[in-house]
Amino acid sequence: MAKNDPYAALRYKEFNIFLLVRFALVFAWSMQFIVIEWQVYSLTKNPLSLGIIGLMEVIPAVSMALFAGHIVDQKEKRTLLIKCILGFSVISFGLFLLTWPTIINDWKEQTVLYSIYFLVFCGGFVRAFIGPTIFSLLALIVPKKIYPNAATWSSSTWQMAAVLGPALAGFSIHLIGVHWSMCLIIAFALLAFVGVFQITKKPILNPNIGEPVMQSLRAGLSFVFKTKAVLGALTLDMFAVLFGGAVALLPIYAQDILEVGPEGFGVLRAAPAVGAFLTMIFSAYVPLSKNAGLKLLAAIFGFGVSIIVFGLSSVFWISVVALFFSGITDGVSMVIRQTILQLKTPDNMRGRVASVNSMFVGSSNELGAFESGVTAKLMGTVTAVVFGGTMTLITVIGTGLALPSFRKLDLTEDLEQHNKED
Repeated sequence: MAKNDPYAALRYKEFNIFLLVRFALVFAWSMQFIVIEWQVYSLTKNPLSLGIIGLMEVIPAVSMALFAGHIVDQKEKRTLLIKCILGFSVISFGLFLLTWPTIINDWKEQTVLYSIYFLVFCGGFVRAFIGPTIFSLLALIVPKKIYPNAATWSSSTWQMAAVLGPALAGFSIHLIGVHWSMCLIIAFALLAFVGVFQITKKPILNPNIGEPVMQSLRAGLSFVFKTKAVLGALTLDMFAVLFGGAVALLPIYAQDILEVGPEGFGVLRAAPAVGAFLTMIFSAYVPLSKNAGLKLLAAIFGFGVSIIVFGLSSVFWISVVALFFSGITDGVSMVIRQTILQLKTPDNMRGRVASVNSMFVGSSNELGAFESGVTAKLMGTVTAVVFGGTMTLITVIGTGLALPSFRKLDLTEDLEQHNKED
């Protein structure tokens, strides 16, 4: 197999099925988040309610993350993913019922709102398991020497779903309404459920089956904090996502600032994902392993600048371009981070390390949404977005100065070592 084959991972049938399952699941999840955001803001007209959506999901996701990682390392991965998809489907069906016009008209607004929050809260528990399960399953489908290529295609699939999910959400809200948009989400969840059965069960590579929970969790945390490349990447990305959570305020921009309606909302929400997707396709041909630390710092700095430009813009096309460039820089960040995790993490710790990743980075999306909602309430929407972008720049500069070894991080040797092992 060619050393720099950009399609190396795609030559494995099960990996292609894995991509289909991941696409359908992420598409459904991202579309659902947008539909619920729109519904909640339409009910309340309060930016804080958007932040509460994020908070409701992040509380169980963070509290269960380490335990979920322990379970993932102890159990068979395909079976766990099946259970996760079933859980998500049940939650989606509940939201489908809650958006039924009859229920909205007959129930009190607060009852509908709190019921939505409750289901989002339940979704946080499911999400705590999905991330570590998918991360661990990927490593069991392809050989180690093509982990970076597989990580790139997997992340690209994630971004493609994140492009089309929000875009379709905006248009479907306009064309068929919130309620029937939820029906589409259920259909994609069922597609993921059918697809996952085409992947064979995988061996459990953890030699410490039955290891006490606390001992297992300590081992996972110890590995992360001792491995500076992993810790630096997660910490840097966590603060960038935390303070750069402008996307949580997009319903306000679409409805009240730019006044572009649900169609424009879909475009705004999809713009960063389009940029990230194009970056990941490019990275399949031009690997980002060399000078990875410096590239990651530069990417997140560019992300902060893009968020500031978006926050200050009152022109729709400028806002779209700014979000597009935020996606390009975020795509670079995601590819490098996933490559670091895949190359640096031993097989028996993938679930726990992925759980720490979900705590550091994945959950910071929801914390970022909450932070954006609170600061928008206190400072005003535009000021809140600019503040978040500025804090991202400060974080990058501080990290670069405090961790000079991270600036010199290069993954080329790790990749060559895996090539020799295979």
